[in-house]
Amino acid sequence: MRSVGVFLATAGYTGYFPIAPGTVGSLVGLGIYALMRWFEGGLLQGIVLATVVVLGVWSSTEAERYFKCEDPGKIVIDEVAGMLLTLIWIPATFFGVVAGFILFRFFDIVKPFPIRLVERFPEGWGVMADDLVAGLYSHMVVRLLACAIPALIVV
Repeated sequence: MRSVGVFLATAGYTGYFPIAPGTVGSLVGLGIYALMRWFEGGLLQGIVLATVVVLGVWSSTEAERYFKCEDPGKIVIDEVAGMLLTLIWIPATFFGVVAGFILFRFFDIVKPFPIRLVERFPEGWGVMADDLVAGLYSHMVVRLLACAIPALIVV
């Protein structure tokens, strides 16, 4: 089961990418978002996000044990979940998707309050929680941008 956990936690081993694996993981999240938009399922987006979070907590815990360290860079399922949360239920234009991506990477890297606090949650909970808070912040800013400049952000 640990190998399945590592496979999921690294988003199909994309976390092994040698340069900016977190950015690559975020791009995986964008790919999943694009697929869901193609099916245009609001309920589907919620189910997929919830599934990624539940699998992410479990697989991140397994991967931390495998890599023998806390939140190694190879774990990117948290970036996938954060990116999905950033754009959930937003019919974003190309510019809206790019804005969401940049905002998510910004919040994930800078880690404004309380992101550093939730990072301290045990095992896979901490791995996932910080990116989910970054995704929530990004989601709120994308929603504000959609109100301010709707033609650029949403379809």
